[in-house]
Amino acid sequence: MRSSCLKKIFFSCFLLSNIIVKAQNKDSILIDTNKLIQLSGVVVSENELEQLSYTTVYDKTLKRGVLSDYYGYFTLVTYPGDTLIFSFYGYKKSSFIVPDTLKDNRYSIIHMLQKDTINLPQVDIYPWPSRDDFARYFVNMKPYDDAFRKAQKVLSGESLAFAAAKLDNDASLASGYAANQYYTKIYSNGQLPANNLLNPYAWSKFIQEWKKGSLKRE
Repeated sequence: MRSSCLKKIFFSCFLLSNIIVKAQNKDSILIDTNKLIQLSGVVVSENELEQLSYTTVYDKTLKRGVLSDYYGYFTLVTYPGDTLIFSFYGYKKSSFIVPDTLKDNRYSIIHMLQKDTINLPQVDIYPWPSRDDFARYFVNMKPYDDAFRKAQKVLSGESLAFAAAKLDNDASLASGYAANQYYTKIYSNGQLPANNLLNPYAWSKFIQEWKKGSLKRE
């Protein structure tokens, strides 16, 4: 009985020692300083070539990663053949495989990411919650009473002329009117003043205003 227990303990120790040796061998394979590569680079956008700050650079093989700085610069230790995954919000994920033919233990890259464009279906936005409300508003609306039409009426030539007729002459208009009267008096000095009843230009202007209907509205 005692010998059987000793055999079991010895067998368990043997298995445990094999596991420890295999783990140490595995770690020694992973940590091979002769194959380490200091990979550095800058992450930029493909179109504008602007640096992408704080991009995630993840080593898929070693299950670890880093973040680029404000200028898009990053650096990490990798092995030849490792797969790096670059991800940034609003851009498509991109991968990069570390070359296995490098002769130096330092390598620099400029990695570009492409914008992730999503085409959404067309959406029509209406100010009415239902078709019935739209039909009711369409029937009762006043098509020529919007803000643009009101502005056109207020800024029309007739409205502005009517508003100007109610305003008193300012100093410049009064001075111009007095100067015109003085020049007219000098022009007709020593003779009878001009009679507009015989002025063809005045008659032409009168006929044009009469055809437009301006005299009727006044």
